[in-house]
Amino acid sequence: MKTKLALTAFAAAIAVFSQGAFAQASSPTRAEVKAEAKAAPKGGGDAQVKEGGGQPPKTSDTTRDARKATTKAEAKSGQLSATGDAMVKEGKGAPPKTSDTTRDARKATTQADIKSGNMEPKGDAMTKEGGKQKP
Repeated sequence: MKTKLALTAFAAAIAVFSQGAFAQASSPTRAEVKAEAKAAPKGGGDAQVKEGGGQPPKTSDTTRDARKATTKAEAKSGQLSATGDAMVKEGKGAPPKTSDTTRDARKATTQADIKSGNMEPKGDAMTKEGGKQKP
């Protein structure tokens, strides 16, 4: 039994070590990687830049004053689109925060809906009807 266990452990160890040796044999050596890295900038960069997938330049060709002048001209001619909070003011975003109805009118409408059965009272409204709670 001990012999069988020892042979199994030995076979497993050989299998583990042989996989590591085969994996390292197929990878490039350190000298090859260093030579490739040195040649890359001289040869025109890496493959991604050669294919046209490079990053755009970080600096702009136009000056800040030129961009400001262009923006002012677009705003005067009406070509500038609204962004951020201005979209809400123009009605493109969230609904307006003000209402045409007064608070008393809303309360009266809500009470009428509760009495007609179109709406169930919630929260404190349940106890304000003469001290009776609906089941």
